Amino acid sequence: MSSPELRPDVQFCYSADMDFALLAQELLAALRGRRSQAAWSRRLGYASNVAFTWESGRRSPTAAETLRAAGRAGLDVPERLRAFLGEPPAWMSEVDPASPAGVARLLDTLRGSVSIVELARRSGLSRFSIQRWLAAETEPRLPDFLKLVEAASLRVVDLVAALVDPLTVPTIAERWRQEEARRRGAYEAPWTQAVLRAMELDAYRALPAHRPGWIARRLGLDEAEEERCVDFLAASGQAAWSGTHYVPAPLVVDTRSRPEVSRRLKAHWTRVAAERIERGDAGQFSYNVCLVSDADFERLRELQRAHYQAMRALVAESAPGERVAVINLQLFALDGDTRRPASGA
Repeated sequence: MSSPELRPDVQFCYSADMDFALLAQELLAALRGRRSQAAWSRRLGYASNVAFTWESGRRSPTAAETLRAAGRAGLDVPERLRAFLGEPPAWMSEVDPASPAGVARLLDTLRGSVSIVELARRSGLSRFSIQRWLAAETEPRLPDFLKLVEAASLRVVDLVAALVDPLTVPTIAERWRQEEARRRGAYEAPWTQAVLRAMELDAYRALPAHRPGWIARRLGLDEAEEERCVDFLAASGQAAWSGTHYVPAPLVVDTRSRPEVSRRLKAHWTRVAAERIERGDAGQFSYNVCLVSDADFERLRELQRAHYQAMRALVAESAPGERVAVINLQLFALDGDTRRPASGA
């Protein structure tokens, strides 16, 4: 939904059951396309049939070799990765992402503030290996790279989809369909985000049973919108019926690869804030129209990121679940400066 520093808060749900070795083989086959393995190997500059050994799982290329192969397949790898990341980090203008150093920077960008120890715990990979990969001292093989991407960001499906048609990769095809459906739903029914959080409220779970209209009254929306959101969440697998209540599933709806969805959600919650201000509702609503230098504007951006991260850390540890709130931080230039894309969660 934004730059890695402003990632949406999600319950971590690492795909431990995914076969990353098989995913790597399928990705390599999809990059080859209709070419024969022998012809593809020659195109990549190998005298032997390396494509066969890769796709059969006898050996795996490094992540950098894979990205270079994607370039040989005719893909603009830097552009694909920029679209995948949402807001391209500054290093992409200086470092080739298909190089060992570029792979290390990509992994570091994706992990954000996640520690190496936590990455090792999530992925089952050695923390010493992860440390060397992040320092570009050694290179991860493709299966380990994919596993680390998922452990760091939950976005391995989006990364694969940035390089090939995800529907040609059996390991992720169904998950891709589901994630696309959820992204479409977030676009069409942005209140689903708040309805999901309301299902986690202690007060909701304390009800004898789900009570139509209860969530609507709690969030300040009409009952028809509540019903629409609940129906969509159940149909898309984001909430399950327990027999008495709706229970949110630990699923991620990440819209960084769909900037139009991200923009719509940001605009939606900004409009909600404006409505609450005009209605005179309680809340912390502030603004400051100011004059600053370019250098200080960048400092304000960094302060906003740090402030947001601190607030998200507090949210992650907050208990019990007593209310649904919106954190809506805005910083933008009024002078028509379009040098930077909009960012934020």
